Amino acid sequence: MSERVAIVTGAARGIGAATAQRLAADGFAVAVIDLTEDDARGTVEAIEAAGGRALAVGADVGDSEQVQTAVDRIAAELGPPVVLVNNAGVTRDNLLFKMTDADWDLVMHVHLRGSFLMARAVQKHMTEAKWGRIVNLSSTSALGNRGQANYATAKAGLQGFTKTLAIELGKFGVTANSIAPGFIVTDMTRATAERIGQEWEPYVQARAAAIPVARAGQPEDIAHTVSFLVSEGAGFVSGQVIYVAGGPRA
Repeated sequence: MSERVAIVTGAARGIGAATAQRLAADGFAVAVIDLTEDDARGTVEAIEAAGGRALAVGADVGDSEQVQTAVDRIAAELGPPVVLVNNAGVTRDNLLFKMTDADWDLVMHVHLRGSFLMARAVQKHMTEAKWGRIVNLSSTSALGNRGQANYATAKAGLQGFTKTLAIELGKFGVTANSIAPGFIVTDMTRATAERIGQEWEPYVQARAAAIPVARAGQPEDIAHTVSFLVSEGAGFVSGQVIYVAGGPRA
């Protein structure tokens, strides 16, 4: 495979960082997008230390002007992006009667608007190349989760967005799929434990005990799945939602 360019949003840490590093190991040049360029530099340095090529880009994925500027820069400095992993996300958890307008709007801004703006900006490069891969990060919370009316709605919305992209872009050689992680050890899940007043280690142990494979998920588990979905061999897999949750029930 000649070097192709991938974009991973929210790639400063956690699932995004692991995915960016995995795609670099797979031979992609990787644009690492996070809210600020400084935030993205650590992941870029790790990729470069391993012999890969990467670019740190700062952008609010929910801002259309910043998104277009970022994609234009990536195309100019790395090459036309043909892989997009929409991973950027935030949580503002609360029960419905306590959830503010701002809590709702920010989660929609990042997850849904951000994924829409990124896909819209990048699809031009994919359709011109007659080859592309889009992976949207959903969650098992899409099935409903107490205290996450905003997050669950956004993650469910991403599944419908994914299926629509698969229908619209398939004839151009572009696939779109969604990954719905279960319990993954990240800063975001640590914040969830804090929100509900539980200590981290006992919380992880309790969650792992309920998972059939008897362990918590790691960011690398999601990165491996992304690696498959963006591969040449996954060209007949599109419009799917893959639950990566350690068992048959999310």
